[in-house]
Amino acid sequence: MMFAALSSAYIILSSGDEIPQVSMPRMFYASTVLILLSSFSFAKAYRSLRQEKVGEHRKWLLVTLVLGTLFLSAQLMGWRELAAQGVFFATHPHSSFFYLFTGLHGVHLMGGILALIYLVVTMRRLKQPSSEKKLTTTKFVERYSHAMDGIWIWLFGLLLIWA
Repeated sequence: MMFAALSSAYIILSSGDEIPQVSMPRMFYASTVLILLSSFSFAKAYRSLRQEKVGEHRKWLLVTLVLGTLFLSAQLMGWRELAAQGVFFATHPHSSFFYLFTGLHGVHLMGGILALIYLVVTMRRLKQPSSEKKLTTTKFVERYSHAMDGIWIWLFGLLLIWA
């Protein structure tokens, strides 16, 4: 709901006059690819667990964890690109949304990364390959991850259209 409200405010603000042009940082394109790959890798992890392939499940969880971390790194590099353009948080309300959207999304994504770490640690302790707890926990974290992926795609498109 927060992202929907902020998106509405951004669209209304963007319909005004004298909006400074902001070029989409190249690293935001790279981070979009990374988050799509992480969605794919998490789906593979869940499928592996359902097939009771515990080693493969763990491998895909770790791949997803690495991709999520790379996504956050790409976002920080995108902020450096914005700064190189002379675009800072306080430059203009329009440019503030680039930092606000990506920063809030990054905080939520860090929550997902912590959940992935918890999942990797928990999976090592449970004895049954596809216990109900493993499946439920993995499905919950997968849904959260896919939600974060979808929100980023929305935000990226929004920033790209009204940049």
